[in-house]
Amino acid sequence: MAMSVQLDPVLDARVGQEAKRLGMTKSAFIQDTLERSLGYKNPSELLDAVRSGTPMGDPYASENVSEKVKAKLREKYSS
Repeated sequence: MAMSVQLDPVLDARVGQEAKRLGMTKSAFIQDTLERSLGYKNPSELLDAVRSGTPMGDPYASENVSEKVKAKLREKYSS
């Protein structure tokens, strides 16, 4: 859902700088900040999960990436 928010120029510039530093869009930065502020994302829980040593997701996801991408492209454009 779209939302419009008025920011003063200094805050808008700071949001833009921080988003650029993190390699995200301003919209993604603001969404991430709101999710963390409202408790939807908890960085300490993520850190605990990483430190636990238990697998998180597919451990083989980064293997044969080139072949996986080529297969998806062939699949998409073969019709």
